[in-house]
Amino acid sequence: MAITASAVQELRKITNAGMMACKKALTETEGDIDAAVKLLREKGIVKSAGRTDRETSEGIINAQVADCGGNGILAQVNCETDFVAKNESFQAFVSDLTGTILASDAADAESANSVAFGEGTIADALGAKFTELGEVIKISSLVRYTAAGNGGVASYIHMGGKVGVLLELSAENEGTKSTDGFKELSRDICLHIAALNPGGLTRDDLDASAIEEENEINRKQLEAEGKPAEIIDKILIGKINKFFSESCLIDQAFVKDDKVSIKAHLAAKSKELGDTINIVRYARYSIGA
Repeated sequence: MAITASAVQELRKITNAGMMACKKALTETEGDIDAAVKLLREKGIVKSAGRTDRETSEGIINAQVADCGGNGILAQVNCETDFVAKNESFQAFVSDLTGTILASDAADAESANSVAFGEGTIADALGAKFTELGEVIKISSLVRYTAAGNGGVASYIHMGGKVGVLLELSAENEGTKSTDGFKELSRDICLHIAALNPGGLTRDDLDASAIEEENEINRKQLEAEGKPAEIIDKILIGKINKFFSESCLIDQAFVKDDKVSIKAHLAAKSKELGDTINIVRYARYSIGA
């Protein structure tokens, strides 16, 4: 009988076994999910059923950028325990996965599972790791940036893989992204994002409800202090601007020099490099966040 993709996915969800192993088991059991689970256990491919429901709150973040500096990926691979996350073999496995995904055209975690890896796919490799380590292993998040024009992509991994950043910068001149100054700027902004975890690139990227909540909290505090209404509105403008300067990447004080904002630092570096450099977008992953 024909085995449907949905049946394979259901069996994978129950067992976390590889895609090909699930398809073969379903073929042998004529589509019987329960029998396929039993067969996978009998073959030692799965140690127990239902383990994919276990929490995967540990893991490692890995990033890789192509040699050309024009595209890169940031991936978060989760497991169940910190013991596995710190295992050198597991870390090497994640690095291999990330490199393979970078060489493909996969742009998210779901499509990455279908990428060829070894004798099967990445999904098969994750299933094999589950059997080897006895823990659920999964790619929980993945993003790919491909810079437009003369722009570049950079990455930064912090705290041994607990925090990772992927950044895209724009540039107007050909060759700027290959300069030491551009590379230093890219790394410094990545480091800043890792350390300060901005809420968004600009004010437009912030959640409107968060801004409203901040205003409401400030208003109630000022009212409790007995400030008159006409004064409160003026004070709120200053307070929300301070909130923006603490939350928006472009307005934040540069982590390496708090006397200048990221915007001012970009302008200074642009002048130094004889180009116009801007932040296009960024992604930040954190284990346990």
